[in-house]
Amino acid sequence: MKLLFIFLDGVGLGSEDPLVNPFVRAAMPHLDDLLDGKKLVANGQFHNIDDGASIYQSGRISLLPLDACLAIEGNPQSASGQASLLTGKNVSDMLGFHDGPKPSPRIMEILRQDTLFSQMSKNDRKISLLNAYPPRYFKSIESGYRLPGVIALAASYAGMHLHTLADLQRGDAISTDFTAHGWHDHLGLMDTPLLNPSQAGERLMTLSAECELAFFEYWLTDVAGHHQDMQSACDLLELFDNVLGSLVRNWDDEAGLILITSDHGNLEDLSTRHHTRNDVPLLLIGSQALRKQFIRELTQVSGARTKPNLTDVTPAILNLNP
Repeated sequence: MKLLFIFLDGVGLGSEDPLVNPFVRAAMPHLDDLLDGKKLVANGQFHNIDDGASIYQSGRISLLPLDACLAIEGNPQSASGQASLLTGKNVSDMLGFHDGPKPSPRIMEILRQDTLFSQMSKNDRKISLLNAYPPRYFKSIESGYRLPGVIALAASYAGMHLHTLADLQRGDAISTDFTAHGWHDHLGLMDTPLLNPSQAGERLMTLSAECELAFFEYWLTDVAGHHQDMQSACDLLELFDNVLGSLVRNWDDEAGLILITSDHGNLEDLSTRHHTRNDVPLLLIGSQALRKQFIRELTQVSGARTKPNLTDVTPAILNLNP
């Protein structure tokens, strides 16, 4: 089964208040349509609940809330949250606190041991991190000026290729902002081909079709949450929605799943520049049979806990792809 894993950094399930939650205020017709006209907010508004569990089911999509707090006090952080998501281990509990934004030496050690990426690589599964990284990213890593984030680091430890400008120019990768306008406007890389949102969605689909696990990291959502700029946040979400609309139009529901989730809340509450303790969404798009299979694996892993959490995602994926 093919899986496209879209990671949205810093996205929780917030309130229905359009004054603080851009998911309510932004025009997101494609996601709204998947959710039968509802907004991506805390599940109190959803009425189609399976067997008393907090699962919203619609024609092509399922929505579950995931606990990002992991029974640790304080606001969740990116490094420990992403490491928990990719390893299936409660990294915050192992540390005794939430940690981030960049991985500490202890988190690096945990990532070296085992991740979703390394497990699938060991089993000869074809996997790809679809993001392209600009030349200055590699230079700053090599010089020691910058630490890689958890996702790029985990990919490197698993022996995965980090895509370059050349890959992006060939159409073998996609820029973090989907369209590559940032590579023009902020990096000055004017020979980078630009995409419109529809083309970006088509590229996500095309690149995903070539592997069993395709992973895409969208970290701009967390940056927008910290900036507390409602208009910029809405613009970002509307761009994402247009990409998503193109992607799902071209997606074969019988061939695999699109999985969208996050590491902690932030963007859903612009009343604060800090992370939140809100649940994060787990969205599954695909056939009903594949979604039910994944949810069954997820809930079996979570066991006696009343709600799945970040640590349950990787085991559920690996159980689907033994």
